[in-house]
Amino acid sequence: MIALPIVGVSGADLTLRSAQLSPDQAISRKIGTADARVSLTGPNPIHQLPDGSTYAPVRGHEKVDGPMVQDTPQELDASQLPAGTQVLKDSVGYSMVRTKHGLLHTRLHEVDTRSPLVAGMFTLDRGRMPENAGEVAATTTFLRDSGFYVGSRVTPRGANTSYKIVGAYELPSELGKGEILAPPGTLIAPLDRTLRAAGGYEVTADDSYLVKVGGDGFTWNMVKAANTKSLLVVSRVVHIDPPADADVPLFQQEPKEQYQQGGGSASQVAILATVVGLAMLEICLLAGPAFAVGARRSRRQLGLVGANGGDRRHIRSIVLSGGLVIGAASAVIGTVIGVGLTIALRPVLERQLGVRFGGLDFRPLELAAIALLAVVTGLLSAIVPAVTASRQTVLASLTGRRGVRRSNRVLPVVGLIAVAAGAAIVLYGTTSRTSTTVVAGGSAIAELGFVALTPALVGLFGRLGRWLPLSPRLSLRDAVRNRGRTAPAVAAVLAAVAGTVAVATYEHSRDVQLRHEYVADLPHGTGMLEAREAGDHKEIPALRQALSKELPLAARADVDRLFYGMPSCESFSRTPGCGYIEIIKPKEQRCPLHQSPDGSASFTDEQARELRRDWRCKRSGPNAPEPVVVADEKLLNVLAVTDPGSVSALKQGRPVAFDKRQVKDGRITLRTILAQQEDEASEAVGEDPPGEDRVLPVHLAPESVQSWGLQLILPPATAKAAGLSFAPAGSYFTLDGKATSEQRQRIAGEIDRTGVEAAVRIEEGYQGNDSLALLALTVFAGLVTIGAAGIATGLAQADAEADLKTLAAVGAAPRVRRTLSGFQCGVVALMGVVLGIAAGILPAVGLRLVERREVEALREESVAKGYRTVEEALVYVPISVPWETLAGLLVVVPVGAALLAALVTRSSGALARRAAG
Repeated sequence: MIALPIVGVSGADLTLRSAQLSPDQAISRKIGTADARVSLTGPNPIHQLPDGSTYAPVRGHEKVDGPMVQDTPQELDASQLPAGTQVLKDSVGYSMVRTKHGLLHTRLHEVDTRSPLVAGMFTLDRGRMPENAGEVAATTTFLRDSGFYVGSRVTPRGANTSYKIVGAYELPSELGKGEILAPPGTLIAPLDRTLRAAGGYEVTADDSYLVKVGGDGFTWNMVKAANTKSLLVVSRVVHIDPPADADVPLFQQEPKEQYQQGGGSASQVAILATVVGLAMLEICLLAGPAFAVGARRSRRQLGLVGANGGDRRHIRSIVLSGGLVIGAASAVIGTVIGVGLTIALRPVLERQLGVRFGGLDFRPLELAAIALLAVVTGLLSAIVPAVTASRQTVLASLTGRRGVRRSNRVLPVVGLIAVAAGAAIVLYGTTSRTSTTVVAGGSAIAELGFVALTPALVGLFGRLGRWLPLSPRLSLRDAVRNRGRTAPAVAAVLAAVAGTVAVATYEHSRDVQLRHEYVADLPHGTGMLEAREAGDHKEIPALRQALSKELPLAARADVDRLFYGMPSCESFSRTPGCGYIEIIKPKEQRCPLHQSPDGSASFTDEQARELRRDWRCKRSGPNAPEPVVVADEKLLNVLAVTDPGSVSALKQGRPVAFDKRQVKDGRITLRTILAQQEDEASEAVGEDPPGEDRVLPVHLAPESVQSWGLQLILPPATAKAAGLSFAPAGSYFTLDGKATSEQRQRIAGEIDRTGVEAAVRIEEGYQGNDSLALLALTVFAGLVTIGAAGIATGLAQADAEADLKTLAAVGAAPRVRRTLSGFQCGVVALMGVVLGIAAGILPAVGLRLVERREVEALREESVAKGYRTVEEALVYVPISVPWETLAGLLVVVPVGAALLAALVTRSSGALARRAAG
């Protein structure tokens, strides 16, 4: 019981420390044996962080003149580096790669692996590194996910040639990364040229350079000099020995706090200390009764000590020594097992963390502190049994009698004060700035108060015995009369159940809120086949047929998308030769908040609030993948649009629009815009990009019609007559029934086989994802409850052994022992669960009230600033009790504990002479 947490904590300590690389190990995995990695950032001088993780232009982003990045990729000028510098180009890009299962998004890497500068960046697993064109190596993760092996041939999507995999390797700090590695210039550039020639996507290489300068390495002064030439540097010597903040120009320009990522705060330390303290309390509450069982069974031996001249101090010392020995043994055993398991499971742990250990980093002081925690826990757990044993008289110990001891009247008062104080702190925390920390602290104090109140509350439960049958009544009264063994077990159950109930209530309330806020993308039961890349338009007809074959469709409406340039051009593409088609709103029907150069900042708060209520500034609903589609009237049927005018208009070849802000005098304007024209025109806010307009008469659907993100539906004949080009984009559909898991898997398999980046999604409403977490919490609480109740039952049997032997001697049925044991365990479990539910509601309510206050403050500010209307800013942060989880704890757990105790209890014990008196 004490050793098990030590196993986990010591193992976690060794694992986390081993996963924390030294500065030299970390930088070697990034830059190999090079002195630095240099990257080009743009045309402007920069200031950077010492570790090179980020940078900012000199004078800040707001005062930069000209573009932030280069229009075309630039090569590193060797004259920008010290003379004699050794330079190795390192290029990275991303592309889809065809695998045995379909397509896999993969990182493409080019570097000369024969160079000594890359030593330490890659770990060869099998085979060899690529040396010639047409060869690649792949990470073990890529091979696992793709179904390939060393010797297979791999083909990036769109490539004319395949590449032979000649080796498998690992990235020591990115074990989960899928990557293929090729010699320089043999993979990314040829693939980019092929894709451009086919009118597809371009693959852009992100180039950096490994440099070796010799001497003292790439010092901080050299880094600052490189920054003036727009170079970003990750330096080995700077990473190992970073400069003082006063020597970092970026911190003189902008506050350091702006670049710090949350570190350990006082609130986090307080919460961690609270968790550790409550965990120790739980262990003590569970282990204390176990020590009491041992002390009770050894009371005759302890009585003999007293009979031979030993006083109470000696009795306490004996019991406390037992706790000390058990704590020390638990510390040794737990630490050894924890360390041993970490060493044995090292490969598994490394895969889970995604990083190879730099070595096993043993911290003797930390392991000693963990072991000391076990010793202290054992000692604390033995205090109450030691005091109880020392207070028994010698005669009572030798004869097995138990004296009558009055209940402590101070402890319940202290507990009541703690509960009240904790509740008050929680309520205060809902209004304070450090609200979460205060709520956590108040909840911990209240829980400790409930623990202190447990003996008194157990006594109150005893009054229910008059309405119970014989066996449960005897069990309840026995538990009440022996609160010294019952209360710690009940408190242990209370603590475990309280934590479970708190998390379950919070998560269930959050789930109810998310369900309320959920906005459906489509009508319930409606689905969509969506191609995520424009270049896949040729494969869409085949996917539509597969959709009809594999799923039970009631109706299907095919949709096409408009394009300008080539069919593979994406919407709003910047690729040369591509463009896009945009709906142009009439200027008088545009929201003024979006037309001003400074946005809403150009208006007073009162003006912004008034404009937010203007129909021109009304927020739109969900967005469709393609807001403008080419389709017929079947689409309206699938989307459950029953407006007769809209259906009739599409049948007659007239487009249907859904946003009245885009329609004027029954007409809508579509503008075709070439990417280069937009770049050349310095478009100001409120000004439209140049292009060719097509004005079409449309039917405007009523405002009551739900468009599901669509803005305009064009009949195919109308689109052709207007000179608009369109290509297959996907399909909307409704189901005849419900798609089974097998049917979904088959259509997913068809998509994989075609190698298309597409997806089928079906609107099924909000799908909560917390059921597994709640189940795990319930199981955890059940295990703790059964353990604590079992300990209390064992102690009760030790106390009642003489009575049970007498019952057996006078002919009581064998099931009496089992029945009594079961009810004793069930009574303890039930009392603990009831009290735990009451204690666990408080922190959940406090945290939800904190969230409600924060959301209300944000909504009030958004209304005051004119960002939202009052109707849009309505707050819904409910507090909802998970009745199913509580019912499982309240019924299933105690009943299960009772049945388990009855099953493991022997039906008869050995007959023995009962001591007289």
